[in-house]
Amino acid sequence: MSRLLYRFLAQLARLAVRSGHWKDLQIIVLRQENAVLRRQVGRPSLTDDDRTLLGVIAAALPKALRQGWIVTPETLLRWHRKRITRHWTQPPTRRVGRPPITAELRQLIVRLATENPTWGHRRIQGELARLGHKIAHSTVWQILTDNGIDPSPHRSVVTWSEFLRSQAAVACDLFTVDTAFLRRYYVLFFIRIQTREVIFAGITANPTGEWTTQAARGLFISHADQLEDARALVRDRGSQFADTFDEIFRTEGFKILKTPVRVPVANTFAERSIGSIRRELLDRTIIWNRKQLDGLVRDYIDHHNTHRPHQSLKQRPPTPTDTPPKTPPATVTVLRTSRCDGLIHEYENAA
Repeated sequence: MSRLLYRFLAQLARLAVRSGHWKDLQIIVLRQENAVLRRQVGRPSLTDDDRTLLGVIAAALPKALRQGWIVTPETLLRWHRKRITRHWTQPPTRRVGRPPITAELRQLIVRLATENPTWGHRRIQGELARLGHKIAHSTVWQILTDNGIDPSPHRSVVTWSEFLRSQAAVACDLFTVDTAFLRRYYVLFFIRIQTREVIFAGITANPTGEWTTQAARGLFISHADQLEDARALVRDRGSQFADTFDEIFRTEGFKILKTPVRVPVANTFAERSIGSIRRELLDRTIIWNRKQLDGLVRDYIDHHNTHRPHQSLKQRPPTPTDTPPKTPPATVTVLRTSRCDGLIHEYENAA
């Protein structure tokens, strides 16, 4: 039976060629080849040219003649939608954003954090601003985090009081320091609220009313020009601040504002200054005697007033001695100066 079918088909093929219908015969062969290939390939891979050709022909052919194609009508519609999308999609434009952080600046940020373990990301941002590098504190945070460094070490949430929104211009307070031989000393200081400038007033082992009164007299003798615009004094209710102490300030035109009992947050500016000197200096060393303590405190206050950046002052110190460059330097070459027996570091751009 198969032999007869073969002879019949061969005779039909010869007749088709002789009568000029060889193209129909060729189409039959191509269809058969297509059927064979489809049995061997589960899902053929098509190029954009293939999709274009099939789509154009499918648009011209009736639906009945598209039976048996390797693509379905849903596929043709999907190709058409993609062509429309590509046609109306605008070419990508170069994104404009922040300039990339150079490797040198990243190394400098890591260096500042490594050499100063008590500095947080905002403190490092302020030091970079002094050196002429404008960078967001969030970027500093991310760089420190990427290098496995805590971006906010030894920090606690500080609740700010609204009490000092009055006309108070100067605050004062005492803090204690215990030496290696358990000798306790008291340090008296004043701080100008408007500029955050700290004024050192003295150290004593016995803070009596007479001693604080004498310290107040010395304050107006040595720093009268710095207190010229001040009109109020904020202090706690400690027994060291006797009536004679208040009378000296009243004589100079000051109004005395006493904080509530056992509410240190009411004297926020002074308390925060005490926290800074403890974290950055006193908690990192051992005090042996009064002379050492006096030198360290004076050196730190000078650093605080002339170099240490403050967020409330737009990353500038209270009494700056220089001006940050308007544009970052060409190279990140920074020199370090050590203060307070090497516990505090200051940085300047190399000339």
